[in-house]
Amino acid sequence: MEKSYYLKGLDCANCAAKIERAVTKVDGVKTANVDFMSQKMSITCEQENLPTVEAQAYKLIGQLEPDVAVVPTESEGLQNEHSHGHTHDHQHSGGENGNLWRIIVTGLALALLLWLNPIGLPRVIAYVVVYALIGGNIVKNAVMNIFHGEVFDENFLMTVATIGALAIGEFPEAVAVMFLYQIGEYFQDFAVDRSRKNIRELMDVRPDFARLLADGVEKEVSPSAVEVGSLIVVNPGEKIPLDGLIEEGSSSVDTSALTGESMPRQLATGDEILSGMINQDGRLVIKTSRSYGQSTVSKILELVENASSQKAPAEKFITKFARYYTPAVVGLAVLLVAIPTLFLGGDFKEWLYRALTFLVISCPCALVISVPLSFFAGIGGAGKAGILVKGSNHLETLANVDTVVFDKTGTLTAGKFAVESVSGPLPTQEILYYAAALEQHSSHPIAQSVMQAAASESVASVADLKEVAGHGITGVVDGKLAAIGNQKLMQMLGVTYPENDAVGTVLYLAINGNYAGLLVINDQIKSDAKEAITGLQAAGVKETIMLTGDSPKVAAAVSQKLGLSRFFAGLLPEDKVSHLKEIMAQSVGKVAFVGDGINDAPVLVTADLGVAMGGLGSDAAIEAADIVIMNDQPSKLTQGIKISRKTLKIVKENILFALGVKAVVLVLGALGYTSMAVAVFADVGVTLLAVLNAMRCLRVK
Repeated sequence: MEKSYYLKGLDCANCAAKIERAVTKVDGVKTANVDFMSQKMSITCEQENLPTVEAQAYKLIGQLEPDVAVVPTESEGLQNEHSHGHTHDHQHSGGENGNLWRIIVTGLALALLLWLNPIGLPRVIAYVVVYALIGGNIVKNAVMNIFHGEVFDENFLMTVATIGALAIGEFPEAVAVMFLYQIGEYFQDFAVDRSRKNIRELMDVRPDFARLLADGVEKEVSPSAVEVGSLIVVNPGEKIPLDGLIEEGSSSVDTSALTGESMPRQLATGDEILSGMINQDGRLVIKTSRSYGQSTVSKILELVENASSQKAPAEKFITKFARYYTPAVVGLAVLLVAIPTLFLGGDFKEWLYRALTFLVISCPCALVISVPLSFFAGIGGAGKAGILVKGSNHLETLANVDTVVFDKTGTLTAGKFAVESVSGPLPTQEILYYAAALEQHSSHPIAQSVMQAAASESVASVADLKEVAGHGITGVVDGKLAAIGNQKLMQMLGVTYPENDAVGTVLYLAINGNYAGLLVINDQIKSDAKEAITGLQAAGVKETIMLTGDSPKVAAAVSQKLGLSRFFAGLLPEDKVSHLKEIMAQSVGKVAFVGDGINDAPVLVTADLGVAMGGLGSDAAIEAADIVIMNDQPSKLTQGIKISRKTLKIVKENILFALGVKAVVLVLGALGYTSMAVAVFADVGVTLLAVLNAMRCLRVK
């Protein structure tokens, strides 16, 4: 079983990695994942081992990070988690509260000491006191981590570097380095915290309350307290708290939080309405159809909350890199002191100073923070556009897609029949008049499409109505014998009709034994399907392929209209899987399959990336796919690819930028061309620029 916990106060990526490593080693734990961005930990273990595992995990976290509070997810609503602030005093704690006073007092004290410039013992005492004030918590945590077997982190690096500086008499430098480091931590934590809030506000579709209607009285309650089948009232400007059907009223609703669509949707009595939408202009009474836990908004939020725990290969690489990088730098720093002083006659104090500078710049903060933050922001940006990505790994796969395979019905086509053309000896209105009269009592989708086409006409009554199985319908309309159906019906009635090779279902109409006209009925191609294919090709997707159970004739027509690379028709569900496997074997890059999520689960799971269309309210779509396009528009896939590629580009920029600057400053430090203060300033600057760059992932056109 898997259990999740909030780690309140977890404000450093290195701490997250430290906790993850420790909890993974606990007996009985199969997997442990700590997500720095969402401040969540998930543990997988056997049900019977959970109490022991949980107790051990709590104990370890208490030792490693005493200021981090562990709260099981089910014991506290996500609402509280989203709104909690930073009230703990922690070296990474959003110095907004804990470290700000230290920074201000230290800044004043350091300025005063530099001005007074004391000498002798008073100088030593004064600088040590100020150092203890600004760096005491860093030193304390470094020592505690050593006792817990977690040696090489930024606390250790800063402690060794600054205590070393004190030891060789560089008092102002030691205090200045710790002072600059704490300022950097303050701004870094502030930037990360703002980033988290921005992303959460972006996905803030959670309703605050539900207005329960019982015995004519309205009462505000928690959405989770409302039972299925209850009546709730939603006034203009309020969020829809639960999924349901509109019992009374009509209104335009804002669906942008769920679908990314800017245009409101008009809903009336009898229509389905989903949680997370915003009622704009009418009072609605809704009969709930799902509990809060099963509602659309809950499922979406759960996906978003858990998305960043599915780590991308780039994230895993950086976590592993940081783990080995820091000890390697410490080793190099030792060699930087030892080799010149022992073998080359170098001045010990000078080379120790260079080695300490080398340690200061080696902090891997910029990498371990900016990479997960970039993916977190990319997932948030995609969510804003109505594209739900279930994990950073899927976002990275999407960026590398070079072949997109589509299902036809419900994906490229609407899955709804409509009259495409009407022709014949009689006028169009007259053909529709007779056709509607004959089809008015049928519930078949083709009959419904005829009724829709004739909606503006008054429907005539029909007498002596007869259905000829597999052929069509006959009846008397306005005293005339009318018949509508396929070629077989015309042949049976002895009616001479023109041959027609139109793609789709062709209905022939005869009046009093004479051919009167025909209607061509087709599943309609979605309005943005052509745009989707063109956009994918422009984005560098090499092949767009369609798999369908429909006839080759229909498939060929759809493929030609949309400009697809190729298609396979007349397929059973199992055929789709085997065809997809062949396509994947031939493809160089990743293959995405796009389906409607209802009957495409096997194919969605088989593909490198499963994309479900129209996830709005569809449990099957949300469960089966890696990515869910909420508004049923295939063109959103192009936008998703652009967002994913932009995110990957920003991740690579941050890695190259951080490593590049560090490499330059490390070399300068080793050669004695830079000071410790400049080194820490460079480290802080790189981290802040990388965080700001990561936030560009949130900006979606």
